[in-house]
Amino acid sequence: MKKTKFITLYIVILVIICILINIFGAKFALFLNLPVFFDCIGTMLAAALGGALPGVIVGYITNILNGLSDPITMFYGILNVLIAIVTAIFVRRGFVTLKKPHMLLLFVVILALIGGALGSVVTWLLYGFSFGEGISAPLAHAIYNTGAFSLFWAQFIADMLIDLLDKFLCVGITMIVIRIFPAKVREMFISHSETERLLMDAPEMMREMIFKSGDVDKKSYHHKSLSLRAKVLILLIAASILITVSASVISFHLFKTSEVNGRTSLGQGVSRVAAKIVNADHVKDYLSGEFDEDEYRVTALRLGDLRDNVPDVAELYILSISEKGTSFVFGVSKDHSEELQPGELTMLPPELREYYSDFLSGKEIPIVTRTTDDGEMMSISTPVIDSNGKCVAYSIVDVSTTEMKAEIYEFLIKVITLFFGVFLLILAVSLRLAEHGITHPINDMAAAAEAFAYDSEEARDENVKKIESLNIHTGDEVEHLYYAIAKTTHDTMGYIDDVNEKNRIIMKMQNGLIMVLADMVEGRDANTGDHVKKTAAYVRIILGKLREQGKFPDVLTDAYIEDVVSSAPLHDVGKIGVSDLILNKPDRLNDEEYEKMKMHTVYGAEILGKAIESVSDEPGYLVEAMNLAYYHHERWDGKGYPVGLKGEQIPLSARVMAVADVFDALVSKRCYKPPFSFEKAMSIIEEEAGTHFDPDCAQAFVEAADAVRFVMDSFENRGENEKQEEYTFHKDPRANAPKDESPEEESPKEE
Repeated sequence: MKKTKFITLYIVILVIICILINIFGAKFALFLNLPVFFDCIGTMLAAALGGALPGVIVGYITNILNGLSDPITMFYGILNVLIAIVTAIFVRRGFVTLKKPHMLLLFVVILALIGGALGSVVTWLLYGFSFGEGISAPLAHAIYNTGAFSLFWAQFIADMLIDLLDKFLCVGITMIVIRIFPAKVREMFISHSETERLLMDAPEMMREMIFKSGDVDKKSYHHKSLSLRAKVLILLIAASILITVSASVISFHLFKTSEVNGRTSLGQGVSRVAAKIVNADHVKDYLSGEFDEDEYRVTALRLGDLRDNVPDVAELYILSISEKGTSFVFGVSKDHSEELQPGELTMLPPELREYYSDFLSGKEIPIVTRTTDDGEMMSISTPVIDSNGKCVAYSIVDVSTTEMKAEIYEFLIKVITLFFGVFLLILAVSLRLAEHGITHPINDMAAAAEAFAYDSEEARDENVKKIESLNIHTGDEVEHLYYAIAKTTHDTMGYIDDVNEKNRIIMKMQNGLIMVLADMVEGRDANTGDHVKKTAAYVRIILGKLREQGKFPDVLTDAYIEDVVSSAPLHDVGKIGVSDLILNKPDRLNDEEYEKMKMHTVYGAEILGKAIESVSDEPGYLVEAMNLAYYHHERWDGKGYPVGLKGEQIPLSARVMAVADVFDALVSKRCYKPPFSFEKAMSIIEEEAGTHFDPDCAQAFVEAADAVRFVMDSFENRGENEKQEEYTFHKDPRANAPKDESPEEESPKEE
């Protein structure tokens, strides 16, 4: 939490500094009369170091502050906001570097399109479809004067050329400033940005981990739903767009209605005033030509002054409409030309002729919109009433709506730029709050849960500490969810510890029962002594050495090794089906007896197979016990029994047991032979590698000689050190018996 507050303080300081860089950069360029702006260096710097949100804040506030002295600048804030977003995207993807010149050039061009192309359109609309008054105006006029381009394209080209130069310099200056920034501060910001990137990418990373596990189908998973971050983003965008569009439409509608009503009221007021200026009782005299010229001239001047004081009024004229036709009374145009004389016949505009009967009747005439060479006009007519209450003429005023439309469009572009800038600012702030208050905490919890390891007590404790270290304090349902997960994790770990303790007790009891059973079986054979215990120890040594050497990595797991070692004492359990007379015969076995002895492998597999059938699941130790019992007399060269498997067809556990079993038989004293020395037994194991034994297993056993010797010594007859005579070991182990040699393969007393 302290680190987060520390970084937040640095971000705030960065925003303030970058705002000052924008303001003073623009003033510096203006002071030196440079053909550039330098008003977005701070925006790009904030976005590059702090991310999109700091950049958006810097860009928007910069234009708000500049708008205090030059209001028109405020409406260009959207450009700075877009520049911040584009900069953050390019920097985050590692494109703003000299090592990728093509991407760097693309970055500059996109920024120029935002500042130049989009800025040119904004300028064109803000200044009423004409050149602006900025840095590019002189160049725009020069391009236009060539006659090759229209006003708009001259402005567009000028803005693009100026902005390409400006953005090229701004990008270069920004890269230099970042480079000379203190390394520790720069790394802190980069680390902060990378952390946020990892947090945002966590859902996708987690999905890939789930897919690799094979538990979830990728196609069905992706079609289920969007990520929470995407949903929040869509919701924020939809809400922001709805609010922005609604506010813009309402504002535009109100402004347009206000402008239209204002022009209408203005025209009606001018028309009524004009109707009162004219002496209605003298209209007949004006039409007949018998009138006081001075009076007529004064009235005409007053009407002219009225027209001049209201710029939006294009035409003002008084017409007398009767069945004989339309007669001119007074008229004031833009250029004050009066081409008609009082009483001359004229024509009503086409749009007003449909109301001819109403004119004859002296009725109120509705406002009529019509198109002229000077643009669109609103024609407003007011009856001129004499002292007898009779309509003798109409005061008709044409109000130009061209300027009104320009003002409406100007207002529209101002509303759009302002609201869209606010929209992006609100979106960036809301998204950041949503990420830190919702998606990031949830992703943290999900990532911690996904990475939770149950394989050891230390790993479980470490993962519990990781969950506790998240320190999620949002003060809402997310925090409640976090504490619920933390509590559930603690409780689950307690249950797991209890279960593991019970499993340890059960395993200990199981191993004890296995050893008792093995001892009972071996106890029937007076020749074997501690054979089952020693072979189990040798098996553990071989398996451990194989894993240390990197052999069989997919097989030699902790669980597998424990299963094999636990079940090793049962490898001769089948001897329970062999007669005591054969097991304890002090002499060599004849062929018939030897065949019966070999059946102990089959008996053992049958016994353990029935044990497996009696449980719902197949415990690993029973499966491996059956493999050991059935196959531990198989040979690598395929000459073993009972099946005659060869090489890796033999289960690994049985290949390991073959080495341990023969070695213990060699170094142990039997009634029919003295023990071999450790060195002699080891040399025999080496010699038989590749024929009798799996070469890997034999090599692992030989390389672990120290551990093997320790086990052997610890089981020797309680300190008795009898000197043993070494005998030559023939390929046929039964040749070592004190009687005559036999052609059979195995020793008369099998282990």
